[in-house]
Amino acid sequence: MRFPRSFLYYSIILLVSIFFFMGCGGNKSKIVTLRLSHGLNENHPVHKGLLFMAHRALEKSDSTLEIIIYPNEQLGNEKESIEKLQFGSIDITKVSTSALESFIPEMGVYALPFLFRNSEHKWNVLLGPIGKELLDAGITKRLKGIAYYDAGARSFYTTEKPILHPDDLKGLKIRTQQSIMAIKMIDVLGGSATPISWGELYTALQQGVVDGAENNPPSLFTANHYEISKHYSMDEHTVVPDVILISTITWDKLSPQHRRIVQEAADESVAVQREIWAEFVDDCVSTMQKKGLKVYKPDKQPFIDKGKELWKEFDGTKIGELAQRILEVQ
Repeated sequence: MRFPRSFLYYSIILLVSIFFFMGCGGNKSKIVTLRLSHGLNENHPVHKGLLFMAHRALEKSDSTLEIIIYPNEQLGNEKESIEKLQFGSIDITKVSTSALESFIPEMGVYALPFLFRNSEHKWNVLLGPIGKELLDAGITKRLKGIAYYDAGARSFYTTEKPILHPDDLKGLKIRTQQSIMAIKMIDVLGGSATPISWGELYTALQQGVVDGAENNPPSLFTANHYEISKHYSMDEHTVVPDVILISTITWDKLSPQHRRIVQEAADESVAVQREIWAEFVDDCVSTMQKKGLKVYKPDKQPFIDKGKELWKEFDGTKIGELAQRILEVQ
């Protein structure tokens, strides 16, 4: 796998900074340490983006603000991490916006099928007023959004046969996130939604508890699910972003300077994560194909037509209003 030169450079700088910090014992009393939890492994573009964020926070703060990253669900799955944020037992987490729906219902709009026209439209929304509004929507729940990360498009991968038409989902148990909208979407398209924790999915696929799942190429690759699920049908039904959250308990304790640094470091890491993501998607799809994964690009229109049934359910609701505003963004 190739990574951007900028990332490799900053990775080296991060290691140097950490060793420098370890040698400066006299500054320990001034150090603020934040714990960041996420569920992906160290090879994932999201983890690499977070490493860059941690490096920039350390650098910008003159080594007074340290972010320690715990990947692989070490501190809990997405739902558990969000709950720990609310109690202040961890400081920052990265989760899918789908995992936030039970805490911030408005985030469910991102899980509507075929919401964004293209990547430019998506980022105009996420970096614009609507994206900012939704990042702030959880403040009353002690959850402050500080940035979005690219999580690409989600497509179906299955163990026995490809999904080339919504009819192919009939009778299949498809793993979903713990998300009401994700469950509704699978059910509307014709499958049987089966919520399972990400960390338990490999075994569930292996043992036939589910017939497939849906996710982006980097997650399929880094979790090694392609070893079992040999069919990847790129219908790209949803484009659900990731979000970086900080506990308002932590945020309120930070000095104004450290708040500014956390936000700036997060913002800067977004561009790096997007660059790593774009390169990694192409590389990992190619690698998986060489290892036996069959990739299909079905006609999207039947999936779009089916997905409209879910849109109709939210006519006249807050989700429906948000979706309409998103459609109007240029």
